[in-house]
Amino acid sequence: MSYRAEYVIGDLQGCFAAYIHLLEVLDFDPKQDKLWFTGDLVARGEDSLSTLRHVKMLCEQGAAETVLGNHDITLIAVWRGVAELKKKDRTAPIFEAPDCEELLNWLRRQPLLLYPSKNTVLVHAGIPPHWRVRQAKRYAKEVEVQLSSSLAQLDRVLPHLYSKQPDIWSEDLHGHTRIRAITNYLTRMRLCKEDGTLEFSFKSSLSDAMPEAYRPWFEWHVPRVRKVLFGHWAALKAEVDLPNARALDGGCVWGNCLVAYRLSDGKVITSALGC
Repeated sequence: MSYRAEYVIGDLQGCFAAYIHLLEVLDFDPKQDKLWFTGDLVARGEDSLSTLRHVKMLCEQGAAETVLGNHDITLIAVWRGVAELKKKDRTAPIFEAPDCEELLNWLRRQPLLLYPSKNTVLVHAGIPPHWRVRQAKRYAKEVEVQLSSSLAQLDRVLPHLYSKQPDIWSEDLHGHTRIRAITNYLTRMRLCKEDGTLEFSFKSSLSDAMPEAYRPWFEWHVPRVRKVLFGHWAALKAEVDLPNARALDGGCVWGNCLVAYRLSDGKVITSALGC
């Protein structure tokens, strides 16, 4: 299908008012346009429930697609009793809503990696330098199968996703350890070594001191046909635009703005309304 315009929108984090305002700025028409979301639809904004409902509605209309972010996976884990609801995550209304089961069963079936265009690939956090995009797609599928399977299988895998080990990839990894490593790369990564060793504590801007031998994953030079579009790293304020990567989390939930990236020409449109 040919669309009038397609936009990739950075982490919504439940900032519903800013999200709706951005759609007005874009003059978004679900019958003519399409949206792609970088994940983290929910968490610390003022209305995660309305945000989740609206994105689900658009996806079911064929007017949007989304990848899963780490906050989305945590929401699923809280739903299944695997993780505790954090006070700073203002998602409690979702669990009290009459359509909670419907919303979260839909959410857990969303992918970790998408191809918005022939020249781009969309993930929440990034793709490490030692993976090709084709490999990342295959690995993402392994996790998607686990999350979208039966509730019994979902309950088996979720408790094993919350660990920082292993911090480096190996094809020899198997079982829950392998699923956890893939999930960490695609939904939690910021810094890594050239060999892909992950560092989990750094969340600051590029001007801050980083641990020795670690760099932002996108600064390791890896020739790619597809540009990696990603969110997750709010401190970047969506200001990183490289030949191989484009940051799209504008940090709306931290007082900045939501960002939309037009696929046809790379133009960035922002919301004037903060969270």
